[in-house]
Amino acid sequence: MKGRLARILDGIERGGNRLPDPLTLFFLLAAAIVPISFLLHLIGVSVVHPRSGETFSVVNLMSADGFRRMLTEGVSNFTGFAPLGTVLVAMIGIGVAERSGCLAALLKLVVIGAGKRLITPALVFAGIMSSLTADAGYIILPPLGALIFASLGRHPFAGLCAVLAGVSGGFSANLFVTVLDPLLAGLTHQAAILYDPDYVVTPLANYYFMVASTFLLVPLGWLVTERIVEPRLGVWKGHAAGEMEGVGEDASRLRPEEKKGLKVAGGVFLACLAGIALLVLPPGALLYEPDGPLAGLAPFYQSVIILLAITLFLPGLAYGLSVGTIRSDKDVSKMTGDTLGTMGTYIVLAFAAAQFIAYFDWSNLGIILAISGADLLRWLGLGHLPLLLGVILIAGTINLFIGSASAKWAVLGVVIVPMMMDLGYSPELSQAAFRVGDSVTNIITPISPYFPIILAFAQRYDKSIGIGSIIAAMLPYSVAFFIGWACLLTVWFFLGLPLGPGAPLFYTP
Repeated sequence: MKGRLARILDGIERGGNRLPDPLTLFFLLAAAIVPISFLLHLIGVSVVHPRSGETFSVVNLMSADGFRRMLTEGVSNFTGFAPLGTVLVAMIGIGVAERSGCLAALLKLVVIGAGKRLITPALVFAGIMSSLTADAGYIILPPLGALIFASLGRHPFAGLCAVLAGVSGGFSANLFVTVLDPLLAGLTHQAAILYDPDYVVTPLANYYFMVASTFLLVPLGWLVTERIVEPRLGVWKGHAAGEMEGVGEDASRLRPEEKKGLKVAGGVFLACLAGIALLVLPPGALLYEPDGPLAGLAPFYQSVIILLAITLFLPGLAYGLSVGTIRSDKDVSKMTGDTLGTMGTYIVLAFAAAQFIAYFDWSNLGIILAISGADLLRWLGLGHLPLLLGVILIAGTINLFIGSASAKWAVLGVVIVPMMMDLGYSPELSQAAFRVGDSVTNIITPISPYFPIILAFAQRYDKSIGIGSIIAAMLPYSVAFFIGWACLLTVWFFLGLPLGPGAPLFYTP
């Protein structure tokens, strides 16, 4: 069975890696949207939004207006590409923390503290919990996971995959409420009041289920990493370009100067956390709006990347000054410059990806696909449990083409939530099923805005890694998470457990 699975994954990898270079592929996809939009516009493809009644037709990009927009907005597509600024700003902080030696010493401490046997589940868990910082986990954790595995003599790509499984596939799970909870709950509430004007959906709508999901996904990610992904990759014998100095020297002990540096850096890190708390918690705090969205924390969530860069930069600076790897401002400038200098490939990929995503949005293909998927569910007329699994499948399928969870749920929710309420099922249950489907295929969609940066991180260790390599490595996680999460939701359904505080499974008018 293992041999057959390995052959399947090898075939997927070979097929995927025969695709053009990712830069070429994104340009080809962007170019393909233009004639596709022309053909679908020509035959009159359109859908009606179930909430507003507005008709969405395919916009023909092969027109004077379409070509003019592609030319005039090409630069703004690139500069407005959300992950670009996020990645580059975060890398400034990472550059100092990495090249000063701070992260290398910290990784040794992690290895010593967690123990070699528990490193894998610790990385998966860290990936899942990273959704507390929105999308920052995509940037910070995969290279750290790779470096930890390399320091232990294990294949770094396996460490990257373990973290990515948690960050991406477990994005909806957590032990705490994240920014996604109030965002989705607001959309679910708006959909629910279409059927019952008095119904209220809170940000804690799926809290119990998502906590339980965390304890399910960690062992699943651990199992897949060590039983499927790592054995398939084989023994690591390479060397990472730009690998942090000191990580691989001896992961079992800390030198005296490293201990001293970590104590100084730890003190600065705690001071940074205290400073962030003062910006958020006291009455009248700078990053809190009592009447604002996202439970008043919208300014904080919008500042997460800057705050994260600062909390990486300052401890890294303190560590470097303490151990002598930083002696002047010129050293800091060189560290940040060298780090951003490694991001050239990603920046070019981001330009191509930004054009494709913009063209896809302009053509209305995304919203048409989402509404059509919801209509298909309604048309199939499935039984109760099959309908629940159908929501997961539809959400997972559409997620391969539309990355934003809120954008998908804004369209799908207004169809699925009232339909499920009419059958006697709560809006909270519809939302939970959607979140499962939305998460499990995050891992394998190459149109994710963070796919290029993951590819760039992986190629630091092996230049031959391509799109097929990543999809083949992550597919077992996607399948395992889908089966495990669907089973958990099924058990939850049959036991009639509440999904969160005051969040029942069944709807009673």
